[in-house]
Amino acid sequence: MKGNLETEQGSLDYEITLDTAVITGYSGRDAKIQIPEKIGGNPVVWIGKKAFLSNKALRKITLPDTIAGIGDWAFAYCGNLEQVIIPYRQIEMGQGVFKECGRLVRIEDSAGRRDGAGREDVAWLLAAVVNQLDAFYLFDLENVGTESWLAGWDARVKTLLALKDSEGFSKMLLCGEEDYGSRENDLGYYMEQKRRGKVRLAMLRLMHDYGLQEDLRANMREYLLAHIKGCETEETWQVVLEEHGDDRAYYEFLTSLGGVTKENFSQMMADMGERHTEMKAYLMRYHEGLRDTGDAFSQFSL
Repeated sequence: MKGNLETEQGSLDYEITLDTAVITGYSGRDAKIQIPEKIGGNPVVWIGKKAFLSNKALRKITLPDTIAGIGDWAFAYCGNLEQVIIPYRQIEMGQGVFKECGRLVRIEDSAGRRDGAGREDVAWLLAAVVNQLDAFYLFDLENVGTESWLAGWDARVKTLLALKDSEGFSKMLLCGEEDYGSRENDLGYYMEQKRRGKVRLAMLRLMHDYGLQEDLRANMREYLLAHIKGCETEETWQVVLEEHGDDRAYYEFLTSLGGVTKENFSQMMADMGERHTEMKAYLMRYHEGLRDTGDAFSQFSL
């Protein structure tokens, strides 16, 4: 039996077979959708292939504890999807379920297995598995957040940080993956994007540091500080400015890292121009503190 279930701004298509329900499609403009546990008394056990493919309105999806599987490309190309709530247990996953969901930052546990310490950090780290790490083998909902899972996540980051920035460029050209003459075919641009990817991962892990080993913490801090404003390459600063300029957590992180100094402060102010007024005010206050500290120490030098 086929039917549809109304949502606030759309409808879910479903099919009931053998006393279980499958969500087969969706049409509408809902930003948040909560899939019901049952439809007509039948448990919802599956999200069908391409059910939400390319939906640009969807920002949050909550899946029921009854869910057993998600079909190929079910949420692929949902470019504004930010949050997924799903039970952390064995679920059959198809290909490319979250392909090109570039804004997906949190995949949270609805089953309550990760309550308490590390819950928020793990949600961010799990989302990075599908859109930054290129390591879907870590999309292991049964073991997510465990010591071994975190070790696997961190091992993957170490591998990526150690790769040369030019890694994969020649293969990309030979395979014709980019249009001839596009900026992606420029080695300098390619290497810059690789460094930005490494910066994003290092920042994410340091900001969500549940279970982080101190040696990796030190390595990532060193990498980020090697690419702040005033260095030969400035991807740490560029990522904060261009992608998170209105997010206080990121520029607070930048200062806690030691990425704002007396030497690069003026250059940062110039880069911001008339943008990001809150960030500018925060950095100005921070800089005043640096100056005051410097003045205090200068008295001892006399």
